[in-house]
Amino acid sequence: MKKLTIFSLHLGYGGIEQSVVNLANLLANDYKVEIVSTYKLEENPAFEISEKVKVTYLIEKYKPNREEWKDAIRHIHPIRILKETKNAFLVLFLRKEKTIQAMKKCDSDIMISTRVLFNKWLGQYGKKKAYKIAWEHNHYHDDIDYANGVVHSCSNLDSLVLVSDSLRNFYKKKMKEKNIKCRCVFIPNMLESIPNNTSKLTEKRMITIGRLSKEKGYEDLIEIYRDFHKQYPDWHLDIVGGGALKNKLVDKIYEYQLTDAITVHGFLKKKEINELLKKSSLYVMTSYTESFGIVLIEAMSFGIPCLAFTSAEGANDLIQNDKNGYLIENRDFQEMRNKMIFLIKNKKKRIELGKNARTTSLQYSSENIKKEWISLLKRKA
Repeated sequence: MKKLTIFSLHLGYGGIEQSVVNLANLLANDYKVEIVSTYKLEENPAFEISEKVKVTYLIEKYKPNREEWKDAIRHIHPIRILKETKNAFLVLFLRKEKTIQAMKKCDSDIMISTRVLFNKWLGQYGKKKAYKIAWEHNHYHDDIDYANGVVHSCSNLDSLVLVSDSLRNFYKKKMKEKNIKCRCVFIPNMLESIPNNTSKLTEKRMITIGRLSKEKGYEDLIEIYRDFHKQYPDWHLDIVGGGALKNKLVDKIYEYQLTDAITVHGFLKKKEINELLKKSSLYVMTSYTESFGIVLIEAMSFGIPCLAFTSAEGANDLIQNDKNGYLIENRDFQEMRNKMIFLIKNKKKRIELGKNARTTSLQYSSENIKKEWISLLKRKA
């Protein structure tokens, strides 16, 4: 049995981390799978990992301290600034040294990098005969410097896996321009499981799920919901996810007197999220950027119509207007509210879009995605 190692920055809550765990679990019966995680953020991983998967942490004592450093700067606290700056440099030094050491020592037949930061190191220090793969989860979002960074980081790698076909075509062209012989492959993210029971779409609840960070646009969502709530005070919004913005969002909800209308749940376990999805009648995404949007597919698997701004690039590949949901152009808050209102007033349309959403989600079953990964892993460049 061949050995496969996935290099991950951490195993906390996040779309990349969920994808890493899903892939490791998926391949555990066919390969000897190991996840090498740079940081150990919590005592246990955010997502359940198969007993067949070996997990190795490189740094357990120290953690990234960006938020602590920013807080020290904001409050002009000289002693804390010095302390957090020192810790930041130490963490960055250890991250590079420990990760490179792990790549040098790794004897796996297949090595997968999940961050641009790791791609170059893997190409330089990974075992020469190993099949080296970069797995890009982010959308460059018109940042050509970022895109060029991805391309150059793959100079000594065999394949680059992209989560959308449009990204595959984009990077394939860029590789050719730079004369870099790294195969670009499209493999979408997958559903961990497909629920047997879908939402009845009858409860007056809508939901959004994701890391509580600026790019997810949750502050915009609260603004949108504020005016929506004036017309439909009996509806409720569930925001699920952990992150640095939690306190700021809660303060905003309190300021707008929406504490009875919006619940910020923080991080929840999969079973708890599924229970909320079964009670939801709409899924709303307000992200500024999104490479794939596995949360959309998860919502669709429960037969829930989805709404998203077109700025969330990955949503454009998943949502078909007037078929399984709606895409809103130009981050138009009023149009988002209009579509929310249209769907809650039209039960027949809501059910029609929900059924189509469920059908869309089946394309991303673990069985289908596993076939694509196995096919890739068996054809080294």
